[in-house]
Amino acid sequence: MKNAKFVVQVNRGGSRALEYVARIDRSPVGTTLKRNMALLMGKWTAEDVIKSLENSRCSTELVAIRVSK
Repeated sequence: MKNAKFVVQVNRGGSRALEYVARIDRSPVGTTLKRNMALLMGKWTAEDVIKSLENSRCSTELVAIRVSK
């Protein structure tokens, strides 16, 4: 059975590479450049992270990932 989990992709603009949210337990949110190190979240948690980052100077995107259960 496969489920959909989500990662939050962060683009800080300029020449910086895409980053992914790795930790949400501290402020500011921790990010990583490696997608396989990104935090897999449920949809509601990922949307909360996006709302918390929307006031900063970065654009965020919700990316769906299929995972085996």
